Amino acid sequence: MTVHSPPAKSDRRRGIATPPVVFALVLVPFLVETVGVFYPAFQGVLLSFVKWNGLSAAEPIGLANYVQLTTDAVFIGALRNTAIWMVLFGGFSFLGGLAIALLFQAERRGVGIYRTVVFLPMVFSLVVTALIWNAVYQPTGILNETLRALGLDSWTRLWLGDPNTALYAIIVAALWRQIGYVMVLFLAGLKAIDPTLMEAARVDGASVWQRFRYVTLPQLRSVNLVVISILVIEALRSFDIVYAMTNGGPFRSSELLSTYMYSTAFTGRQLGYSSAIAVVIFVLALGVIISYLVRAFSESKED
Repeated sequence: MTVHSPPAKSDRRRGIATPPVVFALVLVPFLVETVGVFYPAFQGVLLSFVKWNGLSAAEPIGLANYVQLTTDAVFIGALRNTAIWMVLFGGFSFLGGLAIALLFQAERRGVGIYRTVVFLPMVFSLVVTALIWNAVYQPTGILNETLRALGLDSWTRLWLGDPNTALYAIIVAALWRQIGYVMVLFLAGLKAIDPTLMEAARVDGASVWQRFRYVTLPQLRSVNLVVISILVIEALRSFDIVYAMTNGGPFRSSELLSTYMYSTAFTGRQLGYSSAIAVVIFVLALGVIISYLVRAFSESKED
C-alpha cells in the first residue's frame, strides 16, 4: 500500500489564490482616497503657484504667493495664533486627557458615569459647542455672573469682544470638547498594559511616579503617537468653532490659518493665495508629526 505524504505547506500556500473580494476591499478605498483626497491635494499645490479668482483664466506666477505670505501681516498674525492654539489646545488636551484617564482607569463603582460625563461634550458638534460657550461668555452669561457673585467684578469682561482674551476663550471651549476624546484614547492604551508589569514594579518598591515614568509612559508610546498626530491635525484644521464664535475677530485677534485661508478663498476670491496658505498648513502638520516620529524612534533605539 502506497502512503501519500501530505503536501508541503509551501505547496498548499502556492495553490491558494487570493479571492477577488480582497483586491476589491483594498482597491475601492484606495480609489476613493485618491479621488477624494490625493488628487484635490495635488491640485491645491498646483493652484498655489497661480493667481486665480475662480472665474477668469489662471495666471501662473511661480512663487509669488509664497513670497507675499512673508510680508502679509494678517498671515503672520494668524500663524502666531495658530502656534499658540497648537501649544495650548494640544498640550492641555494631551495632559488633561492623560490625567483623567489615569484617574478613571480603575474599574470601580460609578466610574463609568464620570467617564461618560467627561466624554459627553464630544457628542456635540463644534457649532453647538460654540453656541453653548457663546452663552457662557455673554456679558450677562454664566461666567461673568459667577464672578460678580464671588465679588470679582473687576474680572468680568467681554470675553469674546476683547482682543486680549478672545483666542484663549475659544481655546477653553475647544478643550471642553476635546479632552474627553483624548481620555478615551488613553484609557484604551492603559487597558492594554500588562498588569503584571505594574505589580512587579510595586513589589520592587517603585513609587507611584516611578511606576508612571518607567512603566506606564513607555507602554503608551504607540498611543502617544496617535494622540499627538490627532491633536496636531485638529489644531491646524480648527475652523468651525472659531468661525462660529468670533469669525477670527475682534480685529483678527483670533484669526487662525484655517479661517484666514477660508476668508481669502471665499470672501477675497484669491484661490491661488489661499492654496498657498493650505500648503503651509500641510507642511506644518507634516513637520511636527515627522519630528515627533524621529524623536520617538531615536528614544526607542536608545532603550
